Amino acid sequence: MQISSRSTDNQTTLSLQGRFDFHTHRDFRGAYEQALEDAATREIVIDLGGVDYLDSSALGMLLLLRERAESLGKTVSLSKMQGTVKQVLDVANFDKIFVMKP
Repeated sequence: MQISSRSTDNQTTLSLQGRFDFHTHRDFRGAYEQALEDAATREIVIDLGGVDYLDSSALGMLLLLRERAESLGKTVSLSKMQGTVKQVLDVANFDKIFVMKP
């Protein structure tokens, strides 16, 4: 998986490309740790538009990120979900615990 980061004002967007699974946990954690450490960042947006696969470990990583962010007074949003990725997030009821953006 490839991860790119873009910060504007008080928001950091992490754009993910490829498979989001257990094998990517170190890269994902490294990317979001930088966003969490940035005092200017109030919201972290995870852009899933380029993700073609995610598994249960990816769901767990998103939940861990949300927990860490909330402990620091930051929010986490998910965006650009499509296809099976959107279906998995819907089945897991992530729309009830994350802000979902188009």
